[in-house]
Amino acid sequence: MGNWIVNHGLSVFILVIWMGINIFLFLYYYFFYDLGDQYVYTRHLLGSALAWARAPAAVLNFNCMLILLPVCRNLLSLVRGSFVCCGRSMRKQLDKNLTFHKLTAYMIALMTAVHIIAHLLNLEWLNNSRQGEYDTLSTELSELGDVPDESFLNPIRSNNTTPTYVAFTTIAGLTGVIITLAFILMITSSMEVIRRSFYEVFWYTHHLFIIFFAGLVFHGAGRIVRQQTEDSMLLHKTAVCSNQSLYWGKIEECPIPQFKGGEPGTWKWVLGPMFLYLCERVLRFIRYLQKVTYRKIVIHPSNVLELQLTKPGFHMEVGQYVFLNCPSVSQLEWHPFTLTSAPEEDFMSVHIRSVGDWTRGLISQLENLPEGAQGPRMAVDGPFGTASEDVFDYEVSMLVGCGIGVTPFASILKSIWYKFKESNPKLRTRKIFFCWVCRETHAFEWFADLLQVLEKQMEERGMKDFLTYKLFLTGWDHSHAAHAMVHFDKDTDIITGLKQKTHYGRPNWDKEFEEIRKENPTSVVGVFLCGPQSLAKTLEQKCVKYSDVDPRKVKFYFNKENF
Repeated sequence: MGNWIVNHGLSVFILVIWMGINIFLFLYYYFFYDLGDQYVYTRHLLGSALAWARAPAAVLNFNCMLILLPVCRNLLSLVRGSFVCCGRSMRKQLDKNLTFHKLTAYMIALMTAVHIIAHLLNLEWLNNSRQGEYDTLSTELSELGDVPDESFLNPIRSNNTTPTYVAFTTIAGLTGVIITLAFILMITSSMEVIRRSFYEVFWYTHHLFIIFFAGLVFHGAGRIVRQQTEDSMLLHKTAVCSNQSLYWGKIEECPIPQFKGGEPGTWKWVLGPMFLYLCERVLRFIRYLQKVTYRKIVIHPSNVLELQLTKPGFHMEVGQYVFLNCPSVSQLEWHPFTLTSAPEEDFMSVHIRSVGDWTRGLISQLENLPEGAQGPRMAVDGPFGTASEDVFDYEVSMLVGCGIGVTPFASILKSIWYKFKESNPKLRTRKIFFCWVCRETHAFEWFADLLQVLEKQMEERGMKDFLTYKLFLTGWDHSHAAHAMVHFDKDTDIITGLKQKTHYGRPNWDKEFEEIRKENPTSVVGVFLCGPQSLAKTLEQKCVKYSDVDPRKVKFYFNKENF
C-alpha cells in the first residue's frame, strides 16, 4: 500500500481535488439557481430544469478552462525543466497530461449532455407557457414584454414560435448547436481505433476546437436565462405579488416586475488558457520557419526510416521527442517522434516506421531522391520532455521497449556510452536492465549495431555487468526455432550477432522482476516503458508487487511514455 501511495498517491490526490472542484461548482450553482430570490419567476416557468441547466454550465466553464493546458507542450516542458518547483513526483504527473486532457473531455461530454437535455425541456416548457397551457401566473409572465417599456422573461416572444425555431435562430441556440456538433466530431474521432488507423481524420477534426471555443465565448451573449433585476425585487415582492399577477401595475404594492439576462461569463474562464495556447501556436510557427538540414538518410529493414537532421540552436535531453512536419506530404499535419540521438551528438535523429499515409508518403519521397540530393523541406517543433528524462535519477533503471517503442532507449543507451567514454562523474546510475520485445526479426537489425558497440565498450572498460539486456522475439515458427537450436553453441546470436542470445516468446515478468530484486536488494529501481497500455498495466502491477514494505529495501517506480 505504501508503494502504491508513492506511485499513485499524488495522481489520486490531484484527481480528488479536480473532482471535488467539479462537485463543488455543480452544487453551488445548482442551489444558487434553485434557491435564489431573483429566479423565483424563472423557476416558476422552468421548474428544477433551470438549476439542472445552469449547474452543468459552471462545470463546463471550469473544464473548458483546463482542457487546453495539457496540450500546451512548450508550457509543460518549461514547468518540467524547472527543478525548483517540479520534483520527480510532479514530473510524473506532467507525463500524464494527455490522460488528464481526456478526463476533462469526458467531463465536458457528460455535462454537455445534462445541459442540453435540461435546456430542451426548458424550451418545451417556455413554449407551453407562451401558449397558455399552464396556470395564470405562467401566462402572465410569458406575456411580459409584449407592450413597450416592459422587459420580458420568456424568450419565446410569439405564439407561433416553436422551440426548434428558437434553438436554431437565437445566439444561444445557434452557437449551442455549432459547438455541440464540433465537440461530437472531436470526441468521436479521438477514439483509439480511428486515431490509430485514420490519424489524419483525428488530426483534422480535432482542430474544430477553434470553432468550439469561438462558439463557447459567444454562447452566453444570447442571455437566454433571465432573472429579476435588483431594483425590481425591492419594489415587487414576489412573496406577495406572485398570487396577484392579474393586478400587476394596477396596485402600488405590485408593480410590473423587470427582468434582465445574465451576464456572459464563459470568456472569463477560457480567456487565459486561450491566450497561452495562442502563444504556444505562435512559438510553433516560429519553429516551423526555422531551417532544418538533412545530415543523413537511411532506409533500414522493416520499413524503418532513419533521419539525421541538424537545426541551429537545437538542444535536447535523453528520451525527448519532437514533432515533424513535411509540407510536401501535408501542409498542416505534425507527428511526434522520439529522438534516438544522444545529447552529446551534434545532430538529432529519429527512426520512423511506415504505419500510415503520412509516414508512407515521407518514406516514398525519400526513397526516390537522386543520389546526394537534399530531402524535402522538414520542420521540427521541440524537443519536449517525457518520463525517460528521469532515467539517470535512479540507481537502477529497467527499460522496456516494444517494437519501434525502443526509440527513446536508443537515446539513453547512446548517452550512457558517451558518459562512460568521458568518465562523467555526475552519472548516478550504476545498473541498466534493458528488455526489447519484437514480433519479427527484421526489427532487431537497425538497433543491434548500437548494442554491439555498447557491449564491446562495456567489456573493454571491465563493466560488462553495467548493461544487461534481453531481446524477446514473439513472432517465430518452429523452423526458425529449430535453426536457432542447431546453432545454439555459437558465441553470438544468429539473429542479432550479439553475445546475448535472443529469447523466444513473451517475457516472464515475474521472473524478470524477481531477478532484479535479488540483484539489487536495497536499490530504488525506475521502470520505464514505451509500449502498449496493456503492458503498462502489467508492469505497473509488478512494480507494486515486488516493491518491499521495508523503506530500506528495493522499490520499483513505474514510468510510461505518453504521446
